[in-house]
Order: sequence, then C-alpha cells, then structure tokens
Amino acid sequence: MPIQWTFHRFEALRPVEIHALYKLRVDVFVVEQNCPYPEVDAEDLAAMHVLGVKPDAGLIAYARIIPPHADGLPHIGRVVVHRDHRRNGTGHALLSAVTDHLIATHGSARSALAAQHHLQRFYERHGFAPVGDVYDLDGIPHVDMVRMG
Repeated sequence: MPIQWTFHRFEALRPVEIHALYKLRVDVFVVEQNCPYPEVDAEDLAAMHVLGVKPDAGLIAYARIIPPHADGLPHIGRVVVHRDHRRNGTGHALLSAVTDHLIATHGSARSALAAQHHLQRFYERHGFAPVGDVYDLDGIPHVDMVRMG
C-alpha cells in the first residue's frame, strides 16, 4: 500500500497523531539510539508536521519543518523512519514530500538541517551540502547542511 503524506500544524493534529509521532520519535531517537535528550520541545508548536502513514502499519515516517530562522531558511528536523520500513525508499519518499511542501509554501526547496553524520550522503542525494565541521550533539556526531535550490 502507498504511503499517505499529510501536513499539519500542531494545533490541527489529533491526539492520536500526536501520540504516534512522539512515540516514533522517542522509540528511535531516545530508545533505539540510546540517547536521552529533551525530545519534546517548543519547536513542535510552530512546526509543520509531516506524517507518512500506511493504513496497514500506522505512522511509519515523520519530519517537521520549522519556520525560517534568522538565516531565512526553514529548518527540517526530527526526520525519522520506523525501523521496519527503512532501506526500502521510505526515507527518500519522506524527503521528497518535505521538498514538495517547501516549494509549495516557500517558493523553493531552500532549507537547512542538522544531519546525523552517518546520514550525510543520504541528504546529499537530496541536494544538501555540509556547512561547517562535524560536531557532537547529545553524544551523536552531526553536521549542519543546507540546500540552496
């Protein structure tokens, strides 16, 4: 079954959707990656939430788009795919959905993100380029990346 992509402001999310997105994020970023950090933050309140749902599996992919910062770029964050749906193109489909939304709402795909360093090539395939050096964020190597087009 194809993935159904939906885009919601926080206040438009149903409680069951909020539960599903927080569960997926915590399951992967906190539990699977063994990285205790403040997963829920104020950025969620202003973000556009991108949910990828399969009717037979529930929420399998998620990202958030934070409105432009001082640098003028929207920031993509919390990009996550359920462990059972990795390595089959779901991550690429998620980034394509995010890109389409950016173009529709901001007129271009220009954006920034903080990538886990081991995923740098994945993001490069979507037009992102590293800016700056690799740094530690909550015990995981990250690199800032920007897409200018």
